[in-house]
Amino acid sequence: MAAGHETKALTGVTGLDDVLAGGLSRRHVFLLEGNPGTGKTTIALQFLLEGAKLGERCLYVTLSETDTELRESAASHGMVIDKNIEIFELTPPESLLDSDQQQSLLYSSDLELGETTKLIFEAFERIQPSRVVLDSLSEIRLLAQSSLRYRRQILALKHYFARKGATVLLLDDMTTEMLDKTVHSVVHGVIHLEELAPDYGSERRRLRVIKYRGQAFRGGYHDFAIKTGGVEVFPRLRAAEHRTEFRRDILPSGIKAFDGLLGGGVERGSSTLLIGPAGTGKSTFALEFVRAAVARGEKAAIFIFDEELGLLFSRMRTLGLDLEKLRDEGSIHIEQLDAAELSPGEFAQRVRQRVNDANAKTVVIDSVNGYQSSMPEETALILHMHELLQYLNRQGANTFLTVAQHGLVGDMKSPVDVTYLADTVILLRYFEAFGRVRRAVSVIKKRTGGHEDTIREYRISAQGLSLGEPLTGFQGVLRGVPALIGGQGSLLSSSGEGEDNS
Repeated sequence: MAAGHETKALTGVTGLDDVLAGGLSRRHVFLLEGNPGTGKTTIALQFLLEGAKLGERCLYVTLSETDTELRESAASHGMVIDKNIEIFELTPPESLLDSDQQQSLLYSSDLELGETTKLIFEAFERIQPSRVVLDSLSEIRLLAQSSLRYRRQILALKHYFARKGATVLLLDDMTTEMLDKTVHSVVHGVIHLEELAPDYGSERRRLRVIKYRGQAFRGGYHDFAIKTGGVEVFPRLRAAEHRTEFRRDILPSGIKAFDGLLGGGVERGSSTLLIGPAGTGKSTFALEFVRAAVARGEKAAIFIFDEELGLLFSRMRTLGLDLEKLRDEGSIHIEQLDAAELSPGEFAQRVRQRVNDANAKTVVIDSVNGYQSSMPEETALILHMHELLQYLNRQGANTFLTVAQHGLVGDMKSPVDVTYLADTVILLRYFEAFGRVRRAVSVIKKRTGGHEDTIREYRISAQGLSLGEPLTGFQGVLRGVPALIGGQGSLLSSSGEGEDNS
């Protein structure tokens, strides 16, 4: 038997070996369970193909699918079942009267359980595999007809495979009326697959390792997706596992008045939240930091949930920032995301890849409202955001988040409160003064140093983003309808210069 020398058998599933702390312990039996359509067969094929790639002999025993169906399923993912993988069928033939049918094609319902097990053992002795997949336990459970007999049969299979030194993956489609947990107590480890159906958008899949004897593993739920090429798992992010050393420099935006408001800029390795009603320019403020990062020779990554990329390119080009050119030059990565088709785990994985592979030091997420749409619950959003922001901070990356509040002026509410997660909070507001709608910016919070406590008017024009002097002559600007209280109300003129409105 061409068994590998490693103590773990890699599954061949991207991300799953990370969850399993290196793979499946060799010479043990594992259970992969989940309802039909959750990806059990695809994972099983990837497990065997990984073994075949290492030169190991592999056996797929199927009581539910035919050889043709398995090969077609593999081909749909671009997988090729080579000579190192043997498929042994225990499924009914097309015609019981066809004398040309192979001897391995037997009608399962006509077999006694002992005869079925004997045929499996004979196939094993003939092939001598290092890896075995048995699909599925539901058929064996039906043949056993009782819980006691079923348990004894599973124990017999376990002891047999253990003596032979094979690593075995048992599949269970959980279609029987009584969910028998017998196998959970017998096998070495249990991987549970789930499929969730949101009210809108594509299905979401996740997995959880319920049990793994003698082995620490990454607990909790992990999102995964079935794509062309196989299953890809997105391990749950744990920021505590990732830490790098870096200098906590102060990074300016390049706009003098804005940097003055921020006390010089934002600290490297911190997160900034830009919050305000729609249209106040939250994305524009965030992208000024992207412009500054590129000018320093750094890479940036922008993830857009809400705005169409073509419109964003056109809008920023009028402000002197050619995002499309910077993308083509490789200075920035910009990606438009569909929250209805994306799980939070996959999004976190994409962000990590840009930070790790492309060394992006500035990350923009626009907006948290769109990100929230990919979350099943608000509490889950907070937890995901916390881990993602902590991870980015510890990599020395600066994160800029935008949140659109409901309403335009007056009492406005946010769909989710993430202000306590961010190191810096920048508040943008509309306000009315002298018959015009104007916009104001203030820094509400900054953990990493001092900042101005003033409120400044700003304007976005063809010349870019410009800020005026502190609005010292007004009261109630943040409520949207200020009152002139005397002195000077230094407002910006239409040209962007300050005008004195006494």
